[in-house]
Amino acid sequence: MLAVLRVPVYRRLFAAQVVALLGTGLLTVALALLAFDLAGEKSGAVLGTALAIKMVAYVVVAPVMAALVEHLPRKSVMVGADLVRAAIAISLPFIDQTWQIYLLVFILQSASATFTPTFQSLIPAILPMERDYTRALSLSRLAYDLESLASPVLAAALLTVVSFHGLFLGTAAGFLASAVLVAATRLPQLPPPARAGSFLHRTTVGVRLFAREEPLRGLLALDLVAAAGTALVMVNTVVLVRDRFAGSTTDVAVVLACYGAGSMLAALAMPRILGRFTDRAAMLGGGAVLAGAVFAAAAVAAGSGGWPALLLVWGVLGMGTSLVNTPSSRLLRRASTDANRQHLFTAQFSLSHACYLLTYPIAGWVGAQAGQPVAAVVLAVVATLGTAAALRLWPRQAPVPEPAPSLPSGK
Repeated sequence: MLAVLRVPVYRRLFAAQVVALLGTGLLTVALALLAFDLAGEKSGAVLGTALAIKMVAYVVVAPVMAALVEHLPRKSVMVGADLVRAAIAISLPFIDQTWQIYLLVFILQSASATFTPTFQSLIPAILPMERDYTRALSLSRLAYDLESLASPVLAAALLTVVSFHGLFLGTAAGFLASAVLVAATRLPQLPPPARAGSFLHRTTVGVRLFAREEPLRGLLALDLVAAAGTALVMVNTVVLVRDRFAGSTTDVAVVLACYGAGSMLAALAMPRILGRFTDRAAMLGGGAVLAGAVFAAAAVAAGSGGWPALLLVWGVLGMGTSLVNTPSSRLLRRASTDANRQHLFTAQFSLSHACYLLTYPIAGWVGAQAGQPVAAVVLAVVATLGTAAALRLWPRQAPVPEPAPSLPSGK
């Protein structure tokens, strides 16, 4: 897997991704502490609103920005997005009103919605061999999982010597380091997309590509499955651990670590899995695993099994999520060309996050009103229906486009 780091361009971009992820992780902790400092016992509502704003920015802003910046150099787009994120992070310690949090979070996440699809759409051109690209996807997934474990630890260490305001400086440093690494990298020269049609037409190019390809329609259904499992973990873990098991905050971290460990194990095994099975088999298998694990989580929430069962189920949830998410970019790569790839990756970014606008409220509101077992059952039904839809939308005999030729990367 690490062999792809021998490619200088990819190595620098991967390093930029890692430092930006660490900065984002510090931002998550710092925002929670800032919300509590401003709103006290109402900080949960502030964070919930900020999370909703983040998703709206991802869903709405991403395709709009893709159309606005489509003829700009990709390096300039990514460096500019990083500089905007760094500026917002530096500004956050100076605010004293909750509405200011909402405004700055929207701007910051809009910049992220511009940076991430642009970054993702470059990797297929840098690593044209599918085997190398698969390794890069696994490495990227591993970086996300390691960040979820490392960032809280790093934040805790920094908080022993600085106030939480100092974490925002760490966030800004991560984004600035990412900007420097991108600026110092010679990126491949990709052909600009043809400026055809109205602004609305260009904004919806990626969505129309999704509607045209059977594998991509199946991918969208599986995005909903992954969102159901992720919402259960992100929203309800703390409630299950603290309420059902009377656990501590450390216990919450342990359960989330099991989820991350399951995801990392699947990511490490992904090159071998995709060497033996098709993307369809691996991803549908991941959907089935997720649906079953969410049903198992409902049983644990209702009182079946004990602490070991909770740890095991969360590990399986992580594995299922990685099985669905990691190969998805291979489908996007095959269905796109250098000219339209950014639009397709942007559509995936936007549509996949739109699924969370459904699953996050189910996990939170149903859990609060009807109890955690009911919320898990509803999410399990969503995951099951999503897997069944993917099975129908993505038939076994569906043609899989050959990988589109990519331009050679600069060294």
